[in-house]
Amino acid sequence: MTLIDSDATLEPLEFAVTKNLTAKNPSERAQILADPGFGAHFTDHMVDLCWSQKGGWHRPRVQPFGPISLSPAAAVLHYGQEIFEGIKAYRHADGGVYTFRPDQNAKRLRRSARRLALPELPTEYFLQSLRELIAVDADWVPSGDDQSLYLRPFMFASEAFLGVRPANKVAYYLIASPAGAYFTGGVTPVKIWLSEHHARAAKGGTGAAKTGGNYAASLLPQSEAYENGCDQVVFLDPDGNVEELGGMNVVFVHADGTLVTPASDSILEGITRDSILALAEDRGHTVERRSVSLQEWRDGVASGDIVEVFACGTAAVVTPIGELRAEGFTDTQPTGTLALELRKELTDIQYGRAEDRHGWLVRLDA
Repeated sequence: MTLIDSDATLEPLEFAVTKNLTAKNPSERAQILADPGFGAHFTDHMVDLCWSQKGGWHRPRVQPFGPISLSPAAAVLHYGQEIFEGIKAYRHADGGVYTFRPDQNAKRLRRSARRLALPELPTEYFLQSLRELIAVDADWVPSGDDQSLYLRPFMFASEAFLGVRPANKVAYYLIASPAGAYFTGGVTPVKIWLSEHHARAAKGGTGAAKTGGNYAASLLPQSEAYENGCDQVVFLDPDGNVEELGGMNVVFVHADGTLVTPASDSILEGITRDSILALAEDRGHTVERRSVSLQEWRDGVASGDIVEVFACGTAAVVTPIGELRAEGFTDTQPTGTLALELRKELTDIQYGRAEDRHGWLVRLDA
């Protein structure tokens, strides 16, 4: 298998485009976009790109959204060789369609691919896949407040083979789903359940990769969180250090203005988190990426050294944490204004309401 450590200049792929003859009409689409929810509706088309050991990346297509034909012996169904990404497209006031730091999603997809022994999709092809889909489905990008088009690139082992080895045939797809405002009633602090009996990932495992198995491992603890009146679950490593939520990173704000976020090889490197921390540094805050024990968290809140705790990720952007619950305690978390200020600053950039001084935005429909 050929792996790509850095991007080289590549010629664009020649995508074959097959239009969906049963595409939603403007009235049907408008009805969906009025209240899209999250992940419940999908655009009319999808990208399909193949890879094989012999042929490399080939047969690029944009085709009608629909079922995927897959052998029951496909390796992904048996050994979980699968990765994905999450990225949004935004409608700006000028009518253009933009996305946010897609090069970082492309790099993270490559890192995930390397860990799961999958072929690495070059950044050029990743970006082209986004543009090719927007070229036919741009009308699906909503323009309402805090609405976006959620883009889901994913890759899996499609080879029909039951031997335990990296697959020689792989499929890359890109689908899209209009997304409404994550917090319909405004951003409110969430309650977090501490998982003390289940791990999301292990040292040296796949925690830093965006792969389905990590999320599958979080579902049972997430159910326990719901049963205990909580919105999300937070995981610890074997040494009692805080890792992340089921699908979001954690940030602690200290009284001296320092922002601390857990860091280890079992934590997914969040692009939203990286962006939020960059904006905090712009404001003069010190940022630390290091291990944070549960005891440090609890002691910091009790002493007043930690003045705010929040989670961040692609879907919710930023959400304050208002309470930490476990089997033996309930800790009320301090609330402040920094998390929501940073959230507004980031979303203003994403939606074109504020200057993009870091050059993070990329236009997809031009």
